[in-house]
Amino acid sequence: MSKATYKSIDPNSLSVSERQGLLSSAVAPRPICFASTVDKHGKINLSPFSFFNVFSSNPPIMIFSPARRGRDGTVKHTYENVLEVPEVCINIVNYGMVEQMSLASTEYEKGVNEFLKAGFTEIASDTIKPPRVAESPVSFECTVDDVIELGNEGGAGNLVLSRVQRIHVNVNYLTHEGALDTTKLDLVARMGGNWYSRTTKDSLFEIPKPIHTQGIGIDSLPDSIRKSNILSANNLGRLGNVEQLPSMNEIEEVQKQYNILELTQSFEGEERSRKVHELAKSVLEEGYTEHALAILLSDLL
Repeated sequence: MSKATYKSIDPNSLSVSERQGLLSSAVAPRPICFASTVDKHGKINLSPFSFFNVFSSNPPIMIFSPARRGRDGTVKHTYENVLEVPEVCINIVNYGMVEQMSLASTEYEKGVNEFLKAGFTEIASDTIKPPRVAESPVSFECTVDDVIELGNEGGAGNLVLSRVQRIHVNVNYLTHEGALDTTKLDLVARMGGNWYSRTTKDSLFEIPKPIHTQGIGIDSLPDSIRKSNILSANNLGRLGNVEQLPSMNEIEEVQKQYNILELTQSFEGEERSRKVHELAKSVLEEGYTEHALAILLSDLL
């Protein structure tokens, strides 16, 4: 791996817009909180925010931030509304509604209903005044526990701590077992500038979580594996997640299964190792981690 060169930046040396651009491009993709709120007169507002995430499941807490406008430090209607009526419906955004969602981010005058402007359908909530978005795959009715102001100048965030009171899930996005199907949701997220990302099935991938297991770690792999010119850092991370090195019997079984001796009999030294590592990499990326590690270790016999 080549040595990287870094540019170190004092954030205070940047303008608000430069800092915003750097932060929003680096900290991405960010989920989108499509927030519907009402003011004390019952006027509805609908606006998206990408400074957003879930922070607790017990109690169920989501936080989003309608930050002050960078150009003049003024606050947004959503912020004013949650102070007047401490309730919000957080609607999740998928690809089928992303252009309408973007239209709703237009800075219309206070009192203008973005549901109408963006062509969304209102559904009355069960426990709060703000309506939910019918087109959203999942909506969360929330009461606002607190609003934490992080500053008074342009770009300063206002953290809206939202406690989930009711969840609505479009059943078309559920698996047969009743769980949300990530491959069907087709969620979108904010990147920097005008960029978004889309979580299509082709862009999704799974990594086994080391929650109930304890991987041996990359440091427990032989030097020839750790310093491989074929295996990537991600490959090594997957190998380091196995719980133990394969036994000699397991290595010999894998040698037979993949015809290792036949594959390598015409090669020696570095060329032989390269062939073995290339095979192991392909097997590993097919999801057979233990087999891949046994193939790699067979090169050391």
